[in-house]
Amino acid sequence: MNIAFFLTPKSEIVYETINATMRQALEKMEHHRYTAIPLIDKKGKYVGVITEGDLLWKIKNTDDLTVDGTSKIPIKDVQRRTESHTVSISANMEDLILLAKNQNFVPVVDDQGIFIGIIKRSDIINYCADLLLKQKEDNLD
Repeated sequence: MNIAFFLTPKSEIVYETINATMRQALEKMEHHRYTAIPLIDKKGKYVGVITEGDLLWKIKNTDDLTVDGTSKIPIKDVQRRTESHTVSISANMEDLILLAKNQNFVPVVDDQGIFIGIIKRSDIINYCADLLLKQKEDNLD
């Protein structure tokens, strides 16, 4: 199975640039009700993921930082505690499944490391569930 089948393209997902502010990331996450979003650089390369926890720890550990003050702090100055590994668009299903065990989504990059989208863990689980059901049905026949 080609993993491109599962790809949610960059144009359909929420992400942020590494030079955006904490406030911009917080607002996107709140609006879309996400707990983590991918980060890219100005050239479109994947650089990591920012989570609610990362942002909350920065607020907690920065004296006198208010929510309004988050508009002055770039995401690149926020310590990220989650490492989210990528897969190449040419990766196989086994590689994808191994990463999805520990990540809610798997960022997908092209051969130059340019971020092209994500594959959601829920889509992989649905695919595997369908395979199991089909196998069960085939065994009943």
